[in-house]
Amino acid sequence: MATTKHEAFTEEERGAMKERAKELKSKGRRDTEPEVLAKIAEMAGTERVIAERLHAVIKANAPMLTPKLWYGMPAYARDGKVLCFFQSAAKFKTRYATLGFSDEANLDDGTMWATSFALKELTPAEETRLAALVRQAVS
Repeated sequence: MATTKHEAFTEEERGAMKERAKELKSKGRRDTEPEVLAKIAEMAGTERVIAERLHAVIKANAPMLTPKLWYGMPAYARDGKVLCFFQSAAKFKTRYATLGFSDEANLDDGTMWATSFALKELTPAEETRLAALVRQAVS
């Protein structure tokens, strides 16, 4: 059965899958932080500033996490498993960037809790809040 155009993956989704396949082929390399920093440097304007600040906040508050690329996005892993990631708005042509947490993150709060946060800018107040979330996530 043929799929219609609206049922197929978008160009952005196909691109992310190709990036993930490339990442898996290079798996096992020790220092992936330069690749993450290069990906952040490719971002434009405000998103680059947010990603740079997030990187600094995550490194300062969870130094045990390893920066890596995940579907072409900056991500931070513990024992090889992604704990959190930054998705730029430009990547999937969305309204805002997000900081997402996987099920590896210790953010449990009752029976429902947020795992993704919209980011339009990163002020000192948001940095403080995100630093606390990152510390909680790795606890």
